Amino acid sequence: MRWMAGLVAAFLLALAGPAGAQEKLDWRQVQDTARGQEVFWNAWGGDERINAYIAWVGTRVKAEYGVTLRHVKLSDTAEAVRKVLAEKTAGRNEGGTVDLIWINGENFKAMKDQGLLFGPFAEQLPNFRYVDVENKPTTQLDFTVPTEGLEAPWGMAKLNFIHDSAALESPPRSIAAILAHAKANPGRVAYPAPPDFIGSTFLKQALYELAADPSVLQRPPGDNFDVVTGPLWTYLDELTPNLWRSGKIYPKNGPALIQMLDDGEVDFAISFYPAEASSAIAAGRLPATARTFVLDKGTIGNTHFVAIPYNANAREGAMLVADFLMSPEAQARKENPEYWGDNTVLAMDKLDAAGRKLFDELPRGAATLAPDELGLTLPEPHPGWMTRIEQTWLSRYGS
Repeated sequence: MRWMAGLVAAFLLALAGPAGAQEKLDWRQVQDTARGQEVFWNAWGGDERINAYIAWVGTRVKAEYGVTLRHVKLSDTAEAVRKVLAEKTAGRNEGGTVDLIWINGENFKAMKDQGLLFGPFAEQLPNFRYVDVENKPTTQLDFTVPTEGLEAPWGMAKLNFIHDSAALESPPRSIAAILAHAKANPGRVAYPAPPDFIGSTFLKQALYELAADPSVLQRPPGDNFDVVTGPLWTYLDELTPNLWRSGKIYPKNGPALIQMLDDGEVDFAISFYPAEASSAIAAGRLPATARTFVLDKGTIGNTHFVAIPYNANAREGAMLVADFLMSPEAQARKENPEYWGDNTVLAMDKLDAAGRKLFDELPRGAATLAPDELGLTLPEPHPGWMTRIEQTWLSRYGS
């Protein structure tokens, strides 16, 4: 089989070149070479439901394709970025320790800018043909940065809030109302500490409502950073002393905040998955009276992806996993609130009857808002804003 390995190696070399200079993917060759490979997937490990879903993906790709999936659990995606960068600095351009990364936003831009990504590959994967690129443009535009086939979409996220309707009948529906609620109810509001993605997105959400001209957020920050973000720091200076534990301690992540809501410590939690409240009810992690709400002026939405480092040891296996993640089977299971509740990247009109049936039969749950109830979706700011906002937040409010 050496001749086949040689052909695949030649293909991979061509594929790793500039966008548009790629050869047609021979999927059969990739499948054959991937069999027996171990794929080390570096992915956030802070939610047991997601960990269980990734474990299920591992059983499926092992059974179907003979690929062993190893979940390397991260607390911050930047850990994987630093690992790949360290390997490049050390001259380890082959046989890298990271094969696949769950990624988006500033981490994707950092890897793209530093030449740390393999590809383009994503749009050549067989299941990419089902992706709703027409109505979900963020499947090819990550925090304003074109993906150019360097990452494969596998989920849609939209910021939302969860409250116990039995305890809080009318939750605050704007950033200003959240501050007013915190002042009237000290200690009952919390958000995770950045760089946790829920906490960081809460800051961006606040900036959207507080900035004089939110459209500037679609361009990289420059000398205007202090002026544009000034209202955010004024807001946080007022909010922080009224937060849970007076802002001296922050929840670790979104699941921890949901646990605090269930324990009655806070009045609402923050999520990126519109079906998370229903999923938590089904798992006994929230009361049946939990409900979802969004802010009146819209909330931030984005797509999350998987990418392959330029020096990945199991590139073929990583491509196979990325393709499976976009399959109707994997996407429908991920949208099911009993397993995760993450919205699909697929277009229903691109699926056959069997594929559409998988989604038609999904339970929705009483706490899941209908698509037309989710309100306006705000685009993610340019990654440069988040990097500097996190740094400034840590210097002002971090312990």
